[in-house]
Amino acid sequence: MRTSTRIAGVLTGLTLALGGVAFTAPAAHADVSACINQVERELQGGEAPASVRTACSVGYSGNHEECVSGLTGGGVTNGTAVTACRASVS
Repeated sequence: MRTSTRIAGVLTGLTLALGGVAFTAPAAHADVSACINQVERELQGGEAPASVRTACSVGYSGNHEECVSGLTGGGVTNGTAVTACRASVS
């Protein structure tokens, strides 16, 4: 195999790998944002405090129970907390 062909193949693979990371990263914010937006709807326009953002991030990482307890501990109703945490991983 020629060196130029091998280099082109490596560069193509690297571009595809890095491009996949770039396309995956925004989805994380969208899921956490969905959780935060769900809580903010319950707050009727109020901005979610930092504790809500933290709980939603925990939910995105896969710890549903800790997400729910973090939100309910911050004054969010259980039903909204469950829905919001579910949205963080959808």
